[in-house]
Amino acid sequence: MKTIIEDIKTGQFKNVYLLYGEETYLIRQYRDKLKDALTVPGDTMNASFFSGKDVNPKELIDLAETMPFFAERRCIFVDGSGFFKKSTEELAAYMEEIPATACFVFTEQEVDKRGKLYKQVKKYGRAVEFRRQPESVLIQWVLGRLNREGKKITRSVMELFLSRTGNDMELIGQELEKLICYTMEKEVIEEADVEAVCSNQISGKIFEMVDAIAGKQQKHALDLYYDLLMLKEPPMRILFLVTRQFQILMQLKEMTEKGFDYKYMAGKAGVPEFAVRKYIGQARKFTFRQLEAAVRDGVRAEENVKTGKMNDQLSVELFLMTYSS
Repeated sequence: MKTIIEDIKTGQFKNVYLLYGEETYLIRQYRDKLKDALTVPGDTMNASFFSGKDVNPKELIDLAETMPFFAERRCIFVDGSGFFKKSTEELAAYMEEIPATACFVFTEQEVDKRGKLYKQVKKYGRAVEFRRQPESVLIQWVLGRLNREGKKITRSVMELFLSRTGNDMELIGQELEKLICYTMEKEVIEEADVEAVCSNQISGKIFEMVDAIAGKQQKHALDLYYDLLMLKEPPMRILFLVTRQFQILMQLKEMTEKGFDYKYMAGKAGVPEFAVRKYIGQARKFTFRQLEAAVRDGVRAEENVKTGKMNDQLSVELFLMTYSS
C-alpha cells in the first residue's frame, strides 16, 4: 500500500497496477486514490471502466493502443474480470508492451500467483495484496472514526463490537455508522448500545452453530442454518465458513498444546487476538481427530456439490446432522 501512496506523491506511475485480496474496502479505497491521481474528474474520453467476467482482453489492448485525447494518459480500470485465475496469454504478453500513454488498474479478489499474467504485472507494474487487517489496526481505525465524532469507547465494548462485525472493514464501517447515529446524544458508547444496534453477523452464527454441533444440539444447529438461508446466505458459503471454523479450531488446538502465546496464535490462525480465548474454549469440546474429520468431510461435501453428486442445501444439512447427532 505504501508503494501506491509513494507513486501518487511522486507522480511516477507504473503502467499497470493489480489490487487484489480479501479486504475489498481497502481495494476500493486505493483504486479510487489512483483514479483521482491519474484522471481528471468528468473526463470520460480518457478513463474507461470495465467490470465482470465478460470483458474482452483484445478490447482492452485496442483501447490502450489508442492515443489519449488532450491528456497525458488513457486509464483503463478493470474490476473482477477473472483474468488472473485463467490463462490470458494475449494480455500477459502485452504487459511488457504497454505504451507510456496508457495505464491499467485491475482489481480482483482472487488471483493465481503461478499464472503468467500475475507474474507479468508483478514484473512490469505493481501487484499489491490487501489482506484482512490485524486487530490493532482495526481498533485504531475505529477509534479514529469515533474520535472525529467526539465519542469514546472502552476496550471491552470495542471487543464486543468487533466480535459482532468480524474483521471485514466494509462491515465494520456500516455497523459503526449505525452505532454513531444511535448514540447521537451520548459521548461514551456502552455495551447496551452495541447490543441494541449491531446485529450478530454470520461469523457469530457460525460460531454458535459449531457450538451447537459440539453440544450435539442438532435442532439448534439446523435452525441456525435455516436462519442463514433466510438471510440469503448461499449454502456453499455457509459450508465453507463452518469448515474454516473447524480448521481454525484444529490449528489453535495444536498450537495450544505446543505452548504458543495468544498473539502468535491469532496471527497464524487469522483471528483477532481478543477472540483466541473464546476459540480455544470451543476447540476443547472436540478431539483433534474429530476436528480433522470435520475439515476433511467439509471439503468432500463441497466436492460432491461441485461434481453434481448432491444438492448444495441438502449436502450442508447432512454435514450438520452427521456431526451434531
